[in-house]
Amino acid sequence: MSQDSPSSERSELPIERGFPIERINEIAEKEGRAKMHYRPVYTMHKWWARRLGCVFRSISLYTLLTDAEKTEVLEPGHEHETLVGWSDESDAAVDIASLLDRVDITDPESLWELYPKDVRVEDKKVLDPFMGGGTSLVEASRFGADVVGNDLNPVAWFVTKKELEAGKTDVEEVRAAFEDVRDAVSEDILQYFRTPCPHGDHEADVMYNFWVKELDCVSCGHEVPLFKDYRVAKGRYENDDKYNVLCPDCGAVTLVDDWQSDSVCNQCGHGFTPADGNVSRGGNYSCPDCGQKYAITDAIEEQGRPRQRLYAIEYYCQHCEEDGGSRSDYKGYKQVEDADLELLAEAQEAWETTEELHEYVPDEPIPEGAITATSELTGNDVFDHGYEDWTDMYTERQLLSLATLLREIETLDDDARDYLLLALSDSLMFQNLFSIYNLSANKIEGVFRMNSFVPTVESVENNVWGTKAGRGTFKNSVEKVLNGVEYAAAPTERYIEDGETKETPPFSQPIGEEFELHQGDMRNLEYENEFDAVITDPPYYDNIIYSEVSDYFYVWQKILLEDEYEGFDQEMTPRVESIVTNPFLEKTVEDFESDLEQAFAVIRRALKDDGSLTFTYHHSDSDSWGELLESLCEVGFEVTATYPISADMNKFITGEAVSFDIIVVARPLDSTEPASWNSLRREIYRTARRTRQQLEANRELSRGDIGVMEMGACFHEYSKHHGKVQRDGEIMTAKEVVQEIYGIIQEASQIGVEDVFVDLLDSPNPSFDDVNKLCRGTSATPEELKEMRLYTQNGEFELGTWDNEARRAYIEERVNGDDGKHLTNLDKLQFLRYRYDQGQSVQNYIEKWGVDDDLRELAGKLADASGDDAYTRVLGDRDITNY
Repeated sequence: MSQDSPSSERSELPIERGFPIERINEIAEKEGRAKMHYRPVYTMHKWWARRLGCVFRSISLYTLLTDAEKTEVLEPGHEHETLVGWSDESDAAVDIASLLDRVDITDPESLWELYPKDVRVEDKKVLDPFMGGGTSLVEASRFGADVVGNDLNPVAWFVTKKELEAGKTDVEEVRAAFEDVRDAVSEDILQYFRTPCPHGDHEADVMYNFWVKELDCVSCGHEVPLFKDYRVAKGRYENDDKYNVLCPDCGAVTLVDDWQSDSVCNQCGHGFTPADGNVSRGGNYSCPDCGQKYAITDAIEEQGRPRQRLYAIEYYCQHCEEDGGSRSDYKGYKQVEDADLELLAEAQEAWETTEELHEYVPDEPIPEGAITATSELTGNDVFDHGYEDWTDMYTERQLLSLATLLREIETLDDDARDYLLLALSDSLMFQNLFSIYNLSANKIEGVFRMNSFVPTVESVENNVWGTKAGRGTFKNSVEKVLNGVEYAAAPTERYIEDGETKETPPFSQPIGEEFELHQGDMRNLEYENEFDAVITDPPYYDNIIYSEVSDYFYVWQKILLEDEYEGFDQEMTPRVESIVTNPFLEKTVEDFESDLEQAFAVIRRALKDDGSLTFTYHHSDSDSWGELLESLCEVGFEVTATYPISADMNKFITGEAVSFDIIVVARPLDSTEPASWNSLRREIYRTARRTRQQLEANRELSRGDIGVMEMGACFHEYSKHHGKVQRDGEIMTAKEVVQEIYGIIQEASQIGVEDVFVDLLDSPNPSFDDVNKLCRGTSATPEELKEMRLYTQNGEFELGTWDNEARRAYIEERVNGDDGKHLTNLDKLQFLRYRYDQGQSVQNYIEKWGVDDDLRELAGKLADASGDDAYTRVLGDRDITNY
């Protein structure tokens, strides 16, 4: 490397020297479960795969604090009290410099002291070209940085705009606007969400209406309600050991002890088994009259869109609660009555006859795409289930209510209009015929529980305005928006001290002081040598097709925003320009990787020579990491560090849930130096070994975490020589080097398959994600564990314990096939443990294989991890024969 290159002149950032992942993960675990309390600004509207605020705050802290003289630290709640007020030192600049200097890989926590402080930095400009829900921009703005964001998706642009504007928005003006809307239309909506209370001569509020699809039997013409089973909801309160089920004979909602056993309706005496519905796995129905079985989608193709039948109601009765009734009296489930059907008919008629409201709903076709039409991503096809237009996703009562709300919101001033539109749009997740009822948790689940559109045979219609109980209503969403706006003006920070969660007083620095947002293809950004840092979360292959899922919100938002903001004048959100793998658009993995490299080139041009790129990336296999490293190095970056960090994501469209990401840190690099693979391999080996030794000696990290950080150190060594590493006269690709790095890290580790399996056994709820993470930095690979049937993924993840059928078959094949010559110690112990359980002889196998210290040690580890001391007993008692 030349001596005058930027990397030799620039100073090393704190985040390159060390990063306190232990402290961050400690907070992330709690924040992931309670976002509305930690950072309400991010709960104002749905955005997918949103990273936790504590992660991006930490990245900002360890990236933007580089100059003590340009850093000010205020004590939250004491606007004019700087670091001098809480430090033992007299010179604040010296103190900050000391905190910065002490950060290293063995102890990165000195700067962590500033995490709960109101920190301000001067002269920092941050770009996020893939801003999504805006988390990186919000967190960087809280440090006083000028932030610039871009996203191709107009919904992301609108959501982020309102987050960054929230700090300067008067929450009382938004509240007053909501009250005006309430006074104008709430009763017009609520009149259609009432039902006769089953405990008196008065009305109760409807929380949820329960619907089921119906088809005609293709054989006998009998109506077939498409119930998978007849459960309505788990019992609550004094009946929490029972189940509410629907009687298929009289339609009553009745309590039973066990929904999977023979039961009797308490109202009509009909005997039935609630588990026996009319829909089987594979998407077939069975006619209850003639027994005909037929594919549901085939019947829909022949008959058209299925009818919807209202069959049950969950209600809340304020009258009964105020009269001192029991909880099960004022909140419960009931059957549908004539009055409910009459009210439904009134709502349907009102919708059909109030034509002026029809311009306030998205009456246009649903675009075909990778997740709306059948594809390798989901297997779901909304069109096969009879959905053609967006309005098909709603009941007429929902359309009437939503249009009434939207028309009233249109009359408001721009700022209040935008925030109440944001609330209405967010509530749409729970206002549709794709929402279902969580039977065991007694609550509604919205359309995007799987980041896709999943047609259902049973659905739940929410109370659009909302009552005292329930979730996902307009009223609930407005409350989230108000909380978000209030928080943005005076944000607080939650942190952990001595194991206890604490919250700071409000910061005086609001969110979004200086920001600039763009909507469009980031590859068209023309910045050059302008930004100190790029902090982002780029797209990852096909994990979420943002354009298609966001269309669901877009078609409603554009009704009011089409003439207000650019980007809201199209039929759908942009697709072709998306950097994503999309089989529907024939966008391949190779296209994605090429597009991502182009994006990195734009980022490289936008950064100052001493700037930094820090981004989160999903953990992946060596091939994906090779492509990523290649893309970065090709456009002039060197990777300087990688860290594992907790994520907060729902399941991908395909694959397993992700619970950790990797943070990648990269810096601009103008030139690289030639190197032979032999010399570079030695340096990479020494780097991996040194990194591991430092981390093992000084920090309490898992093997997987250490492996990720080793990987980053090794990537750094390679980056200095990218494109100039020779082996046998050929230039090695980054992908080839990454494969070698994986092998080097694994060679340097004495930890193998058995150790990884014991760790999995000791994990409370092991998943494929744990397999991937625990294998890092070991000589084991996920593929090896899978081949040995130490885990399986047939729908659900299952660990290959001694009683697992697939694992047992694998072992027995080797015991019988080659006389046990290739059995591992784990194979032997699980085989013996199974025979022990079955009361079969074990002594002859023990004598044949022998018992050494390694076998006894592993037996002890298995016993400790599983709480099953039979592993040690089977070796320790030589008299064990038969049972």
